[in-house]
Amino acid sequence: MGANLEAKKLIVEEIKEKFSKAKSIAFIDYRGLTVAQDTALRRKFRKAGCEYKVYKNRLMAKALTDMGIEFPASHFEGTTAVAIGYEDEVAPAKIICDNIKETNKTSIKFGILNGASVDAKTIEALAKLPSKEELIAKLLGTLNNTAASLCRVLSAPTRGLAIALNAIATK
Repeated sequence: MGANLEAKKLIVEEIKEKFSKAKSIAFIDYRGLTVAQDTALRRKFRKAGCEYKVYKNRLMAKALTDMGIEFPASHFEGTTAVAIGYEDEVAPAKIICDNIKETNKTSIKFGILNGASVDAKTIEALAKLPSKEELIAKLLGTLNNTAASLCRVLSAPTRGLAIALNAIATK
């Protein structure tokens, strides 16, 4: 009995460590997924730098309580898997929402963003945001466009003078 309790304490510590490192966490109901669908989902998470795990509901609830994160207890009923995003806040939400569209079998229970519990609608809204790479590309495109426009504006007077001198010379 004591060994089992110690094993559970270690799992709770592992969960707390993973949750504390995470940028975003999504809890999903994975009921109805086939083994092939679940394997494909795990592969997508791994490719995106996320982790997808199934822990016992009571152990996840204990870890969240120990971390001081409030959540509705009803969210830990039934089957619950957790998607943990370490690098990109948007990746777990995007993958889950894409999977929901593909299979119509999973559903979002709730999530954790910046150490606070958020509802399923917030996770769905997060999934609609562009990824970090897309945002960086848009920012760089905007900066590059601004620099090119500045070069054109600064070179316009010189170009105008050259055109005027050329017109005078050809007369």
